[in-house]
Amino acid sequence: MRPHVQQTLNLTQQWLQRYCWEILPHTAHSPDLAPSNFHLFGPLKHHLGGMAFETEDDLISELRNWFDNLDVDFFRMGMNSLLSRWQKCIDLHGYYVEK
Repeated sequence: MRPHVQQTLNLTQQWLQRYCWEILPHTAHSPDLAPSNFHLFGPLKHHLGGMAFETEDDLISELRNWFDNLDVDFFRMGMNSLLSRWQKCIDLHGYYVEK
């Protein structure tokens, strides 16, 4: 494993342990279980709709502003949705949960 990948992995594991997050196993290719796919990208796409950016820095600034202003409940709802989708995926023996 490349050193920077191992370093990132170590930092992530430390963060998860510090906040007592349980690490759950999942299939490598399971779009139904990726919170970013079903909870994050829709609202982000809606927020950015119609905007134009002159520079990459302008886009990054807007993204930071959007993330900084999200309420903690936004993330809580995403994680709660993940739990129900996870259970559906288990009940369906790994088949896609929703299309």
